Parts: sequence; structure tokens; C-alpha cells
Amino acid sequence: MSKATVIAVDGPGGAGKGELTRRLASELGFKLLDSGAIYRVLAYAARKAGLALFDEDSLCQEAAVMDLSFEPTEKGVHVLLGGQDVSSAIRTEEAGVNASKVAQLPSVRKALLQRQRDFRQEPGLVADGRDMGTVVFPDAQVKIFLDAAAEVRAQRRVKQLQSAGKEADFELILSEIKERDERDRNRLIAPLKPADDAVVLDSSELGIDEVFARAMEIIKSRISI
Repeated sequence: MSKATVIAVDGPGGAGKGELTRRLASELGFKLLDSGAIYRVLAYAARKAGLALFDEDSLCQEAAVMDLSFEPTEKGVHVLLGGQDVSSAIRTEEAGVNASKVAQLPSVRKALLQRQRDFRQEPGLVADGRDMGTVVFPDAQVKIFLDAAAEVRAQRRVKQLQSAGKEADFELILSEIKERDERDRNRLIAPLKPADDAVVLDSSELGIDEVFARAMEIIKSRISI
């Protein structure tokens, strides 16, 4: 396995990992891995290929050959499958449900584990996920666990939906976030938790600029950049 520098950023959904890792990758010139998107892309690719989401063998074969990359830009991260931007296609509710189904299959998780590790290349990698520092890159040189109160994350999601012209029910979203947190933190395989050597960064009362600044301080204290 490559020993290129890895900055692992884990944490629950809505804590701000996506924007933070995008900024870090751009600032450092590192490659980017959005591990959550990998499951969405696999489910999307499988459906396009006419595969059943419970067919583990076929899903593992698809996982091994799909051409996937992440391209950070000023406005966000483009997810490219075979050179085509599928960012919007994999962010639908249906794509999320399908990704959840795929992620429950042990052999598929194993196949995607290696695909994630393959992103570790020079000059370095910023990895966004829930088990980057505990399972995928346990030897990462920098590990950050980005957290935020469930209520704060729910309010952020409400604002995000409203800014896109969509209706948003705060209580429903909060309930869904708490349920997902409970499920992620108590699952038998790769539960959501900070690595023993991770720095926990709470973004509840911080703007993204402050989060980015603190993350850079943590990074500079651990590696030479």
C-alpha cells in the first residue's frame, strides 16, 4: 500500500465534512476521496447496468471496474463516473436508499474498501467519511473527527433545502439525523466513532472558515506542508 500522506476526516452527516475536505484538498493540492459517494456511485452504476442490489457477486465485480474520480472545484465536488459528472444523479433520495442497501452487504464493503485505499496516491489524499481513520486508513498521518450537535446539523439541512427552493420539516429532519446517528454508531461493521488518535473538532458554533482554519492548524502540527 502507498504510504502517501492521508488526512482522514470522519464524522456524522451534516457536520461539514464535505466542504471542509473540498477546501483542504484544494489548498494542499491533494487528491480527494468522498467515501460516502462511492456507495452511491456503485448503486447508481449497478442500476444502470440492470444489476440487482442484492446480487453481491455482480456488485463486487462492478466495484472493481468502475472508473471513479472526484474533482474539487470552487463550487463543490464533481463526482465523475467514466468521465461523466454524476454528482446530481447520486444525490437523490432514491440514490441514498440504494446506497444504504449496497452498504449492508459485507462482501461489497470489502470490495469497496480496497477501491478506497487505491485513492492513496502522491502528493497526498484527503479522505471524507465515517471510518476513514478507524478502518480504511488506520495509519493516516492526520485524523480529524468533525462533529456537531444533531439540532445544528438539522438546521443546516433545512437551510440547504430551503435555499434550493424545497420544503423542509425541521422535526422530521432532526428525527432522521438522530436515527442515522444511532444506526451508524451502533453498527457491528465500522461503527462511527473517533479514532483513538483523532482530534475531535466540534463545528456546532463555528463557521466553515473557522473550521478550515482550525483543521489547517491541526494538520500543520502533524505534517510538514
